[in-house]
Amino acid sequence: MPRSCIAPSRDALATRSAFELPQQILWELLDDFMLVSDDEMRAAIVLLLQTAKTLAEPAGAAPLAAALKLPAAMRSGKIALILSGGNITPAQLAQVLASA
Repeated sequence: MPRSCIAPSRDALATRSAFELPQQILWELLDDFMLVSDDEMRAAIVLLLQTAKTLAEPAGAAPLAAALKLPAAMRSGKIALILSGGNITPAQLAQVLASA
């Protein structure tokens, strides 16, 4: 997929092509995966800012967005998430906060 076709909120999650080694590891070890929308990533950014005083770019907030979609029974224990990336522009942050 051409990079120009990828929404800015998802550019850190996208690759131009699948690489053999990561694909092999994923197929062998991954039990499941979840898709999250731009709106869910934006909501996760706001939640991180409000509760943890932590700023993440949309792709960095994707793990929290996915965790929020887990059934309540799975959320009753401890969950570890990797939140990464503060590569968000002031204009993007303003847009996220305006839509909150």
